[in-house]
Amino acid sequence: MDEIILIGCGGHARSCIDVIELNGSYKIAGLIGQEKIKSNQALGYPIIGTDEDLQSIRKKYKFALIAIGQIKSAEVRIRLYEKLIDLEFTLPVIISPNSYISSHSKIGLGTIIMHNVIINANSEIGNNCIINNKVLIEHDTEVGNHCHIATGSILNGNVSIGSECFVGSGVITKQSINIGNRCVIGSGSVIKTNIQSDQIIKS
Repeated sequence: MDEIILIGCGGHARSCIDVIELNGSYKIAGLIGQEKIKSNQALGYPIIGTDEDLQSIRKKYKFALIAIGQIKSAEVRIRLYEKLIDLEFTLPVIISPNSYISSHSKIGLGTIIMHNVIINANSEIGNNCIINNKVLIEHDTEVGNHCHIATGSILNGNVSIGSECFVGSGVITKQSINIGNRCVIGSGSVIKTNIQSDQIIKS
């Protein structure tokens, strides 16, 4: 079984550990933390270094997943993604076996699909995304790179979401809606009209 390291050791990392353990395709070798680490492990897995150690860690490990959450900004996840690509890590797609992903859809590098997600035919999810628990993504929907679609959201058919967006828990979009880049959609919002880039929509 290939070993994988997780970049991050907070709450989202613990959720990622749960999905990876259930998926069973990778063995978690350890986690990468920040400079100041309160504990030397997370859910029993060792914290083996910080961001500054990634170059030396690459000599031993090939696979990595960004396990840092994203709400207001994707900046940290983008920086780490670019660093991992530059160091020639392989960023696999991780999918919970409790989810249904149509064989006619596409999932980008480094994206994690959490538990009880449904992604229907002809949908496309970008690189380095978080598709969280109980999300429904209907047919012909596009989600850009570096997005977090939070728990229980419903994206109806033919929706387009730009890059670097956060879609809060329980958001519902009408079909054929376009949402621009770098938008933040508050939890519980119902989106019935198109949204331009760089907008914050409060619930």
